[in-house]
Amino acid sequence: MKRSAAGRLWPNATAIVLFVAFAFPVYWMFSTAFKPTSDIISEDPVWFPTNATFEHFKTATDADNFWTLVRNSLTVTVSAVALSLVLALLASFALARMRFKGRRGFLVTFMIAQMAPWEVMVIAIYMIIRDGEMLNSLVPLTLFYMVMVLPFTILTLRSYVAAVPKELEESAMVDGCTRPQAFIRVIFPLLAPGLMATSLFGFITAWNEFPLVLILNKDPEAQTLPLWLAKFQTNFGDDWGATMAAASLFAIPILLLFLFLQRKAVGGLTSGAVKG
Repeated sequence: MKRSAAGRLWPNATAIVLFVAFAFPVYWMFSTAFKPTSDIISEDPVWFPTNATFEHFKTATDADNFWTLVRNSLTVTVSAVALSLVLALLASFALARMRFKGRRGFLVTFMIAQMAPWEVMVIAIYMIIRDGEMLNSLVPLTLFYMVMVLPFTILTLRSYVAAVPKELEESAMVDGCTRPQAFIRVIFPLLAPGLMATSLFGFITAWNEFPLVLILNKDPEAQTLPLWLAKFQTNFGDDWGATMAAASLFAIPILLLFLFLQRKAVGGLTSGAVKG
């Protein structure tokens, strides 16, 4: 029993240390956003905001083009994720159910695309968009964000489609369903964990993307929140309360989405890694 207790002690202690190391910066960011300026610049650290204030959040939301950039970020991110899911569902079904020449080559291509650093292609992307006269537009951002998350989405959903027994689909077709109807009514409901996992990954990737929008969208009203956040501290000098409030506002959508999808998303990532 002593050995068993000792064996459980070090994993639990390691988990606690890692949790504190990762959670403390997030806590400090949110707590600083609510602290008055006197507590922020105090020589003695104030661990808990006793006199909470929303003044820093007002400063952040009153910044130029804030709500325009919120709309831009949501439009680009949601559109990119939705497009990638639609295309990935069709592609993953074809890769999992159909046998055709070059199928393995497609899979290898997706894996290579997933590993490729998109930053090295920014110059080539800029030249394409410039020649197409689409600079300062949200459409190229949406399309390229969709392409960024598409390989991971296809590979993950393919594993889920492959894990669904073919007999379920065949039974539905025997009962009178066409192949598309069998996919929608039988296979699609079983893909919910994979859809949630890939949606979360795609949302985080598109929401946080910085280099592409920095190069393509110079117009302040055509930018997104990551670029606004990078310039925020410069615009407001050393107003750390407003800076932390801006960072908190930027992180809230991801945190809410993760809390809402965490169980299905984690299960989807682990299941997609071993099935197929």
